[in-house]
Amino acid sequence: MPIDAELTFADHFGRFYARRYGFPPMIGRLIGYLAVCDPPEQSINELAEALLASRSAIANAIKSLEAMRLLTRTRAAGERMDRVRIDTYSPNATGLDSSEYEELRELVREGLQVLEDEPVERRAVLLEMSAFADFLLEWIPRMRKGWEERRAALVDAGELPQRPEHRGRR
Repeated sequence: MPIDAELTFADHFGRFYARRYGFPPMIGRLIGYLAVCDPPEQSINELAEALLASRSAIANAIKSLEAMRLLTRTRAAGERMDRVRIDTYSPNATGLDSSEYEELRELVREGLQVLEDEPVERRAVLLEMSAFADFLLEWIPRMRKGWEERRAALVDAGELPQRPEHRGRR
């Protein structure tokens, strides 16, 4: 059973994600709890019990987080239940997934084709979005490389653990 401080932390995460991103609080609570629970892999039943929530609320939050590629679902040999954990190494978890901006750029270009004969003022929103997507697509690889270098230095200094060879439960 989690200690009160862990639940309070999970609740704070829930409020943060609800306020900042408009997510249901359970999504943030789940992220917060998975960040502090021991072991870091938990079943739906364990999460429901720990967070004092229904299995369906937990399952829906897991489904949303899996769609965002923020969780990894695993099953150890011989177990009948899946376990989930935060995937801290995915580009989505670090905010360095450029595919969102590639998709946005293509969508914006479609809109610019629709308005190709219109004055620049009418196309201004799409032009700005296109320029911003291009900017991010240029900088995200640099940021990813910079983070990987910083992370390696933190690992060398003993401030962060090595990445596990296999993600998920062993």
